[in-house]
Amino acid sequence: MNTVRELLKMKTTIIGIAVALLFQLLFSIIWMTGYEGMSDRVNKLSIAVVNEDAQSGAVIAKQLSAGLPVHVETAADMASARERLEDRDIQMIVHIPAEFTSLVAERDSKASIQYVVNESNPAMIKSIMTSIASQVTAAANKQAIAASAQTVLSQGMPAEKAAAMSVPLSERVISDIQSVNIVDGTNNQMVPMMMVLASFVGAMIMAQNLELSMTAISARTGRWQRLGARIAITIPAAIIVSLVGTSLVMLLGGQVEQGFWALWGYQTLFVLTFMIVAQSLLVLLGTAGMLINIALLSVQLVSSGAMMPREMLSSFYLNLGSVLPATYAVEGLMNLLFGGPGIGGDAAALFIIAGVMALVMIGMTALRREPASNTAAASAGQTRSNTLPES
Repeated sequence: MNTVRELLKMKTTIIGIAVALLFQLLFSIIWMTGYEGMSDRVNKLSIAVVNEDAQSGAVIAKQLSAGLPVHVETAADMASARERLEDRDIQMIVHIPAEFTSLVAERDSKASIQYVVNESNPAMIKSIMTSIASQVTAAANKQAIAASAQTVLSQGMPAEKAAAMSVPLSERVISDIQSVNIVDGTNNQMVPMMMVLASFVGAMIMAQNLELSMTAISARTGRWQRLGARIAITIPAAIIVSLVGTSLVMLLGGQVEQGFWALWGYQTLFVLTFMIVAQSLLVLLGTAGMLINIALLSVQLVSSGAMMPREMLSSFYLNLGSVLPATYAVEGLMNLLFGGPGIGGDAAALFIIAGVMALVMIGMTALRREPASNTAAASAGQTRSNTLPES
């Protein structure tokens, strides 16, 4: 018990327990509020209808807008629809071919509706869109059967013959679901979240320990010396950490559509951004900066789109995610790992965030006053290094 009392008297023990409690508090509040009401915001997802059939297809396309829980828009052709799908502006294409009505009318044939889903998205997107595809096909089947039954009845044929003709009416329309940017397994689907989570947690812990090291040498070094040393350590660390992370993904059979060098370069960028953000908050706020970093970890897991579609988040978390680096890290990773548009916009956003936070760090260094003893010690150290006798 004496040992326990001694430990409980130490500040580091109390801080450790407080941090554990804080994780519980922040994650509970952020995740419960962040994911609240997501199922009610399915209408934020969009599908595009490409209709090439002027008869039955036109009727189906009109009914989709009123009957589906998602936003439905019309695309002029498949090329423009595929471009929007690739850019994640829409989540699925519904294509009704020109021969749809004629195939439905033929007794021995079936018409198909083509659905195109972009798998380079959170897994929930594919699940929702597959369900919607089933609804659309069922509705089209119902309409086709009704029309065929009406034709049979209007011909006034004998009951036996009418019964025989009604057999194939049970399914006149089938689904043809296609995927682009196919994700090879759940393990690959989770890679963007894993890389972002590991990178930000690592950046947080590195920032905390680096700040402790800076405090330890503050009595004998100047503020600009420490800033220069911080930069000299952080940039190589980001390169090496990213090299290890990218190499492990490749060695463990990860799906990387754009290759090793592109993934390594991009991971280096967002890891460096994470490190700068985490360190800047500690420089700016001191110990409170670590608390903000913990909150940022939870917020970014919710708002980045690594697990759930960003489109279904509340406006608060959606807007908050647009200024946080993990959002752009996840989007860029999906493009590099699974396929998608270029990463230029995401990389530019990360550069801007890193630049702004680096300026915050530099500004705080310039504004921070140091005791005269620290300045004198730093100057003396510099003088000694400049006046060493030549051998």
